[in-house]
Amino acid sequence: MARMTRVITVANQKGGVGKTTSTVNIAGALAQGGARVVVIDMDPQGNASTAVGVDHREGVPGIYEVLIGDAALSDVEQPCPDIPGLTCIPATIDLAGAEIELVSQVAREYRLARALETFIAEAAADGQPIDYVLLDCPPSLGLLTLNGLVAAREVLLPIQCEYYALEGLSQLLRTIEMVRTHLNPQLEVSAILLTMYDGRTRLAAQVAEEVRTHFGERVLSTVIPRNVRVSEAPSYAQTVVTYDPSSPGALTYRQAAAELAAIHPQSYPQ
Repeated sequence: MARMTRVITVANQKGGVGKTTSTVNIAGALAQGGARVVVIDMDPQGNASTAVGVDHREGVPGIYEVLIGDAALSDVEQPCPDIPGLTCIPATIDLAGAEIELVSQVAREYRLARALETFIAEAAADGQPIDYVLLDCPPSLGLLTLNGLVAAREVLLPIQCEYYALEGLSQLLRTIEMVRTHLNPQLEVSAILLTMYDGRTRLAAQVAEEVRTHFGERVLSTVIPRNVRVSEAPSYAQTVVTYDPSSPGALTYRQAAAELAAIHPQSYPQ
């Protein structure tokens, strides 16, 4: 039987919830475990590209060229220098204009889905099947995030353990439901990851409890703590799993990756 590629969009329209950090560190941990993993950076800021150490200066071909139809994903894929098996489709500042350019295009929500389908099929035909594709979406519910939701089978939802954690979440869940109804019936929220947990505060424990009450088994049991090494790693163009492998941040991201790998979403063939 052919190996199954899991396509996971990491989304939350709220900024600063550990979305990019979770994408690159889980991707790094999965690749270190022997998986072939591709990170697609859908955010014009290009932070995921920075964290995995790939070039995303202005003019470097990346996801923008794919979305406007000038390149295939395989043309713009770059290897992560630190982790074998991990590659990245970078985002440059050009991507900021893509939302406007795509508005008038036919089937604009399906641009990424079609490119990704071809990319996964070609990789499998070449004997290098992809195990995971992780899409890092911008903190908004615009056309870039929509392309990410239409292209994926799963959504990983990072939620920070702070006061406003659940605020705006209902809007995101409505968007996911709308995408399911009209554009991608296979989409499901397969995992929720609690981030930026500070064990010294009662609030963090209350928020974690509230999220678990709300979402039940979909919440991963691993909680990502606030950890200075996690914040430092991108400035060295690395994920925390290579920058400081024994730090609490690296250890918990490896645990979260293992939990995510053990999930078998219903939307895939059994």
